[in-house]
Amino acid sequence: MPDRAQLLKVGIVGLGHLHPRAYMPLFDAVHAMRVTAVAEADAGLRDTFSRDFQLAGYASCDAMLASEKLDIAAIFVPHADCPEAAEACARAGLHLMVEKPMAADVAGAERIVAAAERHNVQLTTGYCWRLHPVTAEFKRLIDVGLIGTPVGAEGRCAAGRLHRYIEGHAPWMLQRARSGGGPMYNLGVHWIDLFRYLLADEVAEVTGQNVTINTEYDIEDNAFAHLRFSAGTIAALDISYTVPDSFPHGRDLYLSLRGTRGAISWAPAFEGECDVLHVCSDHPDFAAAPRRQLRFELEKVPGYCGGMGHAYVRDFAEAIRSGRAPTVTGRDGVEALKVVEAIYQSAQTKQSVTLAQ
Repeated sequence: MPDRAQLLKVGIVGLGHLHPRAYMPLFDAVHAMRVTAVAEADAGLRDTFSRDFQLAGYASCDAMLASEKLDIAAIFVPHADCPEAAEACARAGLHLMVEKPMAADVAGAERIVAAAERHNVQLTTGYCWRLHPVTAEFKRLIDVGLIGTPVGAEGRCAAGRLHRYIEGHAPWMLQRARSGGGPMYNLGVHWIDLFRYLLADEVAEVTGQNVTINTEYDIEDNAFAHLRFSAGTIAALDISYTVPDSFPHGRDLYLSLRGTRGAISWAPAFEGECDVLHVCSDHPDFAAAPRRQLRFELEKVPGYCGGMGHAYVRDFAEAIRSGRAPTVTGRDGVEALKVVEAIYQSAQTKQSVTLAQ
């Protein structure tokens, strides 16, 4: 275990979000890190969090930066406010963990990337699905040709309902000017990033459609899109805030990829359970058993996203210590938002949108 003087000291920026409290067990599980301070304007949220985790509390990010010697800023402010917070922290020499999708628009995400580069600090954003052990096997099977040439993909992510943001002290998530948008902006980015990673390819063209059921907020409840990747794979996304409360864990998650020689599908168990990867292939290596179920016993770690959340935080600590790039970079955050903005543009214009390569 590192000497306490050598620990990477973390400051939390913003508590009006669903995730800061759930991240604390992840930081605690990474022995190279220690959270020492929190900045939050809401005195009630700040005092409760500071008391519960024995942290120094500050009413603003500037006050925290002036008083604390920190190495990392973990930023959980409203998406529209992330660029300003990230720029301030980067100027102070802090490495940046900016919760996805990193900003309320591509321009804001680009500002954060530029700040990190200008001040020579590391930057990551929360696409932790890349660090899931099933993702590693999914990608390996694609890379060795088990499914042949990828043709079609499907991603479904339905999580919670709108009221969870009210109850979680994050009503700004339901205001497009502050959040950027609805479920495609907040949830769909996970699958967009994951398909980019699995396919090692970029989205070239999108079509999108939004469905709004609620009458109180200016975000959609359901978002749908077709993504055409540059190598030809077509991915269909079904992203929403309308999963029934009775659904297991309050989430309906699914990914699949079909190719010229086989198919892979995965319905993630999410936290602390056994995951199963379903694979069928005409590849000679699968001749003895062309249809298989690959089971994965997941690392049981408390906190946001369990074992893969722990792996994400640990990866960032290791990237800082070694000087390598983190598995998820700020540029990955920008690319995901480019796709989302194109989806929203398509939904508005009723036409497909081509992305610059």
